This record gives sequence, C-alpha cells and structure tokens, in this order.
Amino acid sequence: MAPKPAERPAINSEPGTDSDDLHDVAGRLAAQELPAGWRSDGSSVHARVMVNPERELYYKEFLPRGPLETLKALLRGSRATRARRHNDALLAAGFTAPANLAWGRLPGGREYLFSSAVPGRGVTWWLREELVERSGKALQLRRELLRALGEFIGRLHAAGFIHGDLRTSNVLASREAGLFHFALIDNERNQHKQPAPGRGMLRNLMQLNMLLPADLSNRDRMRFFRGWRSQMGELSRLEANLLAKEAYQWAMRRLSAKGKLP
Repeated sequence: MAPKPAERPAINSEPGTDSDDLHDVAGRLAAQELPAGWRSDGSSVHARVMVNPERELYYKEFLPRGPLETLKALLRGSRATRARRHNDALLAAGFTAPANLAWGRLPGGREYLFSSAVPGRGVTWWLREELVERSGKALQLRRELLRALGEFIGRLHAAGFIHGDLRTSNVLASREAGLFHFALIDNERNQHKQPAPGRGMLRNLMQLNMLLPADLSNRDRMRFFRGWRSQMGELSRLEANLLAKEAYQWAMRRLSAKGKLP
C-alpha cells in the first residue's frame, strides 16, 4: 500500500521558498525515500534528520514520544512548534539560528520542519580535529575560540536564553575576517525568561564542560568562564565563581558515572 501523503504544510513567506517542492520532498522523506541530493544526518529514536548540502536545507521529522509529550504539546505547543518559536526568538534577538522555511503534519502524529543550514562546524570538531595542537597558530586560535565562545554564551544568558541541550556539537563556530562567529541549533527545548534562571545557566555550563580533560585543560575551561563572566554584569564575582565551580564538578561527576574518567 502506498504511504499516505503528508498533510499540506504551513509555509512562511520566505522569498524564493518553493513550498510545493518542499511539501513533495517531505512526503518522500517520510516514506523512507531518499530524493537526489538528500542524506541522513544524525537521526535518533525521537527524530529523523536529513540534509541537502547543495540546497543548504535541513529536514527534521519529529517522531511521537508518548502520552506525556502529547500533554506537553497541548500546553506548550508541539515539538515542531517549539522549535520554530525558539529559532525565531533567537533570530529576533540577534543570535544566529536556523531560519524556518516550511513545516507540516504527517500521518501517525509526526511533524516536519524544513530550515536553512547555518554556517560553521560544531565546537567539538574545532577542539578535537581542527585545533588539536597546543602550540603555535593552533594554540592561539584555540584560545581565541574558547574566549569568544564564553562571551557568546554569556550574551545568550544575559539576554535570558537557556538552551535546551547545550552540548558543544549544538554550537556551530565559523571564522571570518579574523573573528569567530557562533550559531545555535537543536533549539526546540530552549527557554526564554528574563533574568535567565540560575539553574538553567548552571545546566548549560555543565553541558559545555562535558568534554574530557584531553579535549579541554583546566586553563581552557577558565578561559571560557572568564569570557562568559565578562558578559554577566548582573552576577557578583562570588556568584559567577560558584556557578563555574559547580558546573565543572557536575560535569566531572557525570563523566565519571559514564566511565569516561580514570
């Protein structure tokens, strides 16, 4: 039996978006087909992610999670709705995030979202692949990256944003005109509240610290925290230092529990 087609999507007014084409692509991807130019990119049990590098497009299919998620959708909107909302909020506040292009519903309680690709590679890649050497130009760029990342996250928190999953692979970094620039992806679980809740900031800082000592030295971590602290004018030095210490200790406890520390 042929798969049931996707329901007609809601389309935003982004100039140049071929809504009929994206709707057709969504139907084919949802039916496990792979149109030319598309490939899988980091799918999980709760979502399927596909990318078309040539068109600089991402497709995310949100899979049903269960009754609790259904209740949450009634109160706060579906996961796809929250992803669109939080992408828009970041963009409106001057942060780089994917632009929503097209979205709709699929059979079986699924939804999909097409968004634009954003520039950069994950901070994890920069630290583990591009800037591994601890000498010369690579060391200089590594220090610049960590200081700039701290300042970026500090601005994010100062603006009231808490990212829902701030692992280093969800922060993309690019370097242009001698400066590092950052973008945020996987934004569906973000929060926006002024001032940003302390527990949320602590969790974000812990998530960014979930790298092994081989990836980040203690000096690396302090360089990041100094950059973050420089943007957090509302926090006292004592408060900032306590957050930094607890975030580091929390991350180390989690890494140890996962058997990743000696």
